[in-house]
Amino acid sequence: MKLVFLHGAGSSSLSYYYQLRHFRNSKAIDLPGHSTGTACTNIDEYLQWVRGFITARRYKNVVLCGHSMGGAITLLYALRYPEELKGIILLGTGARLKVADEYLDICRKPGPDNSKWLNKHMKNFKGVPEDMHPVITQRALEVGPDVELNDLLACNQFDVMDQLGKINLPVKVMCGSDDEMTPVKYSDYLTENIKNARETIIPGGTHYVQMEKYKKVNEEIEEFLASLK
Repeated sequence: MKLVFLHGAGSSSLSYYYQLRHFRNSKAIDLPGHSTGTACTNIDEYLQWVRGFITARRYKNVVLCGHSMGGAITLLYALRYPEELKGIILLGTGARLKVADEYLDICRKPGPDNSKWLNKHMKNFKGVPEDMHPVITQRALEVGPDVELNDLLACNQFDVMDQLGKINLPVKVMCGSDDEMTPVKYSDYLTENIKNARETIIPGGTHYVQMEKYKKVNEEIEEFLASLK
């Protein structure tokens, strides 16, 4: 089995740092524009790019794990090309990803040297071990507010709420109990409307639960992978 991770809006493969260390043969993809190349303008384009990446490398028995916007790409992959996947993991995401205006506004007016934007961006990582903060800051600046705005606008257009019943793959849904960006009700909706979905809510986790509560997240992924064998 090949475990492939997809990051969220304005983020990068770094958001799976603790998973890559744990799952030796796994791959976390840096989506185009994060930070090299040109970002895609909608979830559909990201899907086609990811599919091309996976096909070119001839990965077999793929388990796709998507966080936030990466979860949107994962859902679309499961709807369009289910025969290419063994199962999916949905992490802090939803079937519809409406973005609050405050997140869009700060990307549009990031302040001198992107300082206002960076300050808000880094608040998402309060619960992440402090030794990671310098490298997260550096990567955030490399990706920048324009790419994050692009991604958030792509998320804003995404909606597969009425299509979830068509997904017929094993599905693991995870969310931090204190996630404000993609709250628990989003995960509940996914679990209630996808036939084979199992849900775990992780106490004390926020939007970057895979970095904050990585031991628990890794344990849940391990159990899910074992169930597919």
